[in-house]
Amino acid sequence: MAKKSKKQQSGGTPATVALTAAGTPYTLHAYAHDPASPSYGEEAAEALGVSPDRVFKTLVADVDGELTVAVVPVAGSLDLKALAAAVGGKRASMADPVTAERTTGYVRGGISPLGQRKRLRTVVDASAEAHVTICVSAGRRGLEVELSPADLASLTSAVVAPIGRG
Repeated sequence: MAKKSKKQQSGGTPATVALTAAGTPYTLHAYAHDPASPSYGEEAAEALGVSPDRVFKTLVADVDGELTVAVVPVAGSLDLKALAAAVGGKRASMADPVTAERTTGYVRGGISPLGQRKRLRTVVDASAEAHVTICVSAGRRGLEVELSPADLASLTSAVVAPIGRG
């Protein structure tokens, strides 16, 4: 079993550990998660008082047999064709939730694009660049991390492309 760092032992997540290790500035936002909430992302936006176009959800898709992370605003949805095109693929579909959880090391509704168990190729929706900071999951339900879109793209080696709809 892997040894946990002091940060993880004190309640940090792999995402916050990765941010701290990289020396990346970020702000952590915690809120009381309601298990009955129909949308994790919209719940986060409302709880934090942040516009839904600044809160991004992390989705895991299968592009031509390779798991790929898509980071899109909670106010919209993922354009699977655009995601496939952004990474030079032909077909994309949503990944099996169990596979996504096992591969990333996070639970659905708490999947972060940062600190994943297995680093997956990542695409961040181009709309993120319109904001000074955006919020993404910090690795568990009820915990968001706010950081610059450029830092997120850099830390995840992401492609930035128009993959969101609506």
